[in-house]
Amino acid sequence: MNYKLICTDIDGTLLNKDRELSTATIQQVKRISPIPFVLISSRMPNAMRHLQEELENKNTPLIAYNGALIIANETVLHSTFINNSTLEFIINKCAKTNIHLSLYYKDEWYVPANDYWAKREANNTKVTPTIKSNIEVLSQWKNEGKGAHKIMCMGEELEIDALYKTLEQHCADEIILYRSKPTYIEISHKSISKKTAIEFLINTYYLEIAMCDIVAFGDNYNDIEMLKAVGLGIAVKNANNKVLAIANKITDTNKNDGVAKALASIFI
Repeated sequence: MNYKLICTDIDGTLLNKDRELSTATIQQVKRISPIPFVLISSRMPNAMRHLQEELENKNTPLIAYNGALIIANETVLHSTFINNSTLEFIINKCAKTNIHLSLYYKDEWYVPANDYWAKREANNTKVTPTIKSNIEVLSQWKNEGKGAHKIMCMGEELEIDALYKTLEQHCADEIILYRSKPTYIEISHKSISKKTAIEFLINTYYLEIAMCDIVAFGDNYNDIEMLKAVGLGIAVKNANNKVLAIANKITDTNKNDGVAKALASIFI
């Protein structure tokens, strides 16, 4: 099969133990050029661009926020954000807890304080947030006609569990909740996913490519739809069991250059 497009998750899939691109990965992506190599992640664009630069892949579209924002050459191709009334509900539910709310719109990342959670995410993504209260951000976005492409809730597991149940009960029609870790909830608009983002790309940007022409890599729950939909869905060995069960192929772990090894074997 002559695959024409590659889409890959970043954290836990593409990056190594140091959360960086390995030399082997960079070499393989450069070797298979000009096949498009699309980064598709829950990250914000600013946390992805430095990876594109290392891969010498800056002209390829970026799929950020699990599909809520698609950008090509700094032009926004698609944008879906969460209704501000839902954001207000979430802010109010977190107001009397210790839960940290990070709010994201395009390349804007707001945190209420430079606390443990903010510092951890900044270290992982190499992006520095702006400190502003959640209520101030909400007011600003209402005035500017913006909303959250992603909401990240971080805190102790018991409080996160309780919040998850509350949001699942009251906001299921508007948002999708994703537990990337026991202490995290990532929130996006319900209408988007990595699968819908890829479908958008091939219907508007890569018109000569079909889903069966695509290779995709992933490791976690938010990758399952994508891996099932493409021509060749590949899980890294460290993926969770549900991802391993649906994958067409399993490669080595992210720490052992799984994506690079798969590219070397597929694109000979």
